[in-house]
Formats: sequence, structure tokens, C-alpha cells
Amino acid sequence: MSPAAAALLATTAIQAAASAAVLTLPAVAPLVAADLRLPTSLVGSYLSLTYVGAATAALVGGAAVLRVGALRLSQLSLLACALGLLLGLVPVVLVVALSAVVLGIGYGPITPASSHLLARTTSPARMGLTFSIKQTGVPAGAALAGLTVPPLALAAGWRIAVAAIAVLAVLITLAAQPLRDRLDSDRRRDARFSLAHFLAALRLVAVTPALRTMAAVSFVYAGLQMCVSGFIVAYLAEEVGLSLVTAGVGLTVANVAGVVARIGWGTFADRVLPPRATLALLGSLMAASSAATAMFSAAWPLAAMLVVIAALGGTAIGWNGVYLAETARVAPAGQAALATGGCLFFTYVGVVCCPFLFGLLQRASGSYALCFAAAAAGYAAVAATLLLRRRTVAS
Repeated sequence: MSPAAAALLATTAIQAAASAAVLTLPAVAPLVAADLRLPTSLVGSYLSLTYVGAATAALVGGAAVLRVGALRLSQLSLLACALGLLLGLVPVVLVVALSAVVLGIGYGPITPASSHLLARTTSPARMGLTFSIKQTGVPAGAALAGLTVPPLALAAGWRIAVAAIAVLAVLITLAAQPLRDRLDSDRRRDARFSLAHFLAALRLVAVTPALRTMAAVSFVYAGLQMCVSGFIVAYLAEEVGLSLVTAGVGLTVANVAGVVARIGWGTFADRVLPPRATLALLGSLMAASSAATAMFSAAWPLAAMLVVIAALGGTAIGWNGVYLAETARVAPAGQAALATGGCLFFTYVGVVCCPFLFGLLQRASGSYALCFAAAAAGYAAVAATLLLRRRTVAS
């Protein structure tokens, strides 16, 4: 197996396991909330705490890659995800909150580490496609959570379902070990950490206009993507009236569509439209499908809802590979991990803010549909801004 193929296989599998870990508790949010006697909409706060940890760890990841190696850092991160899931089994609200932060600390460095590996092993002409294939791990993991966790939770209890995903994370960590020496050959044991190293990622984004744009776009897109993945089960089950298992199928459909679409959008950005124009087009389609989702009711046929959910997943979950490839492409030579870590800090801050605000709006209004309508407005605003800036530059 070539280094490029090995890097892509390892990073995609690790990304899928980490994504499944993040969305395991949201996939059974109604059961967990009932057990802890909390509102289901607090899943937004859980996701926000997860990405508080992820935002901080993403900055550390960009610097840690040089010291321990990108694959080793990914393995350690996946073990932290497993630990976070296991902490979430404790029926104490504060411990569950801590589990979200630990899970985020594990999740945060995985993307900077994988960007380092892929930028080092991928030809420039295939960056969009390769990064998009790797990013299919995110919706693939979410689809896995949606397809397996609710049925297993109903059959054996939600704690067994959560523990099963933790075991999966450990197994994938072990499976990646034979590739370690081969893929981490560029690690530097003399590399040192300091506050300056952590701030370097933010400084790089601040002084690079193209990276600033990517960071701003991802703040909104990623935050609202997490709202889609984190709340779709609760919306379909509690407001539309579907069973928990059927609602889990909705989450799976959204993420399977995201898997397919990430590859398609990566190719599209390589061959048809420039990446920024592709991101603007995606924002427009996200707005339309999110608005349609807000119109769901018990009168809708299930097939029609699943078609809309697939369109939402194919766009709101399908944009990331284009974004990460463009971030790596515009980064200074040899600084893809640092640039990705800096941009991901803002990506994850968006994921901290948006689910919290989404849940707050739902509790204030009593309507998930209104929240999806608000998400549509956010997507449309970003798409319009990208188009206006592109026209300004062109003129």
C-alpha cells in the first residue's frame, strides 16, 4: 500500500470513530434526558461543551504533530474520545458535562493531524477529492451512531450502546498501530511546546486573508451542521412524532448523503467551480433544504421527509472536504497542520455557540421547526457574503 493510500485509510477510519463518539449521546438524547430528568434540548449544551474542549485541543494539535507524529496523536485522541464516552455513563450531570469536555479534547486534534498527513502525501491536483474522501469519516461515523446506537439502546439500555462505541474507538486505535512508523517518519523528538506554539496557529490565520475567510465561513457552517446532526433525532421524535428508531434512520440518511456528497463536492471544487464559489453554492442549497426541514409535520409522508433530510445532509454535512482542502492549499508551505488547527479553532467555536443558541431558542419557543428556519437564514447570509466578496474581487 502506498503512503498516500495508507494515510487516507487510517485518517478516514479514525475520523469515523471519533465522529461516532461525538454523536453517540445525541443519538439517544431522549433516553439519556429522561434518565437524568433533564430537557432533551440540553443536548445542545452537551455539544457546546464538547467543542469547548475541541477548540482548545485543535490549537494544541497543530503543534503536537511535530513532536509525537500525526498518527500517534490521532491514536491518543481516539483513546481520549473513548474515555469521554465512558465518563458519560456516570448518572451525574456534572460528570456527564466533564465527559463532553474530555470527548472534545480527544476530537479536536484529529483533523489537524490528518491534514498534516494528507498534505504531505497527496498531489496538489487531488487535494479536494482526497480531503473530501477523508472527511466522509465524519458523516460515516454519525451514520453509524444513528443506525446502531438507538436500536442497541432500546434493546440493551443506552449505557451499553455508549460503551459499544467506546470499544470500537479502542479497536480502531489498535488497528492503526502497524502504520505508525511508516506514517510518522517526519516526527521530531526535539520539538518543544510553548504558549507561543499554540498562539502561532491563531497568528497565522490572523495575518493570512484567505485563512481568515475560511475560518469565518466554517464558524457558521460547522456550527449549524452540528445543530442538524445533534437535533434532528429530537426534532423528528418529539415534534414530528416519529419513533426513536425511525428518527435515528433520519440521522443515518442525512449522514450517508453527506458521505456521498463530500466526495462529489470535492471533485466539483477540483474541476468545475473554484472552492469559494462552491462553498457559496453549498450555502444556498443548505438554506433551501433547512427551510424545507422546518416545514415537516405528521402529515408529511416519511419518504418525502427522508428526501429533504438527504438534501440537507448532502449539503450541510457535505461542505467540509472543500473547506479543509482549500485551507491546506492556501496555507504557507509546510504549515498545513498549523493553519488547519488555527482555522479549526474558529470552526469549533462556532460549534460551541450554535448548538447552545439552537437549544436556547427551542426552549424559549418550544419549536425545533423555528430553529431550523433560523439555521436557513444563517446559511443564506454566509452564501450571500461569499458571493458578494467574490464579485468585489472580480471587479
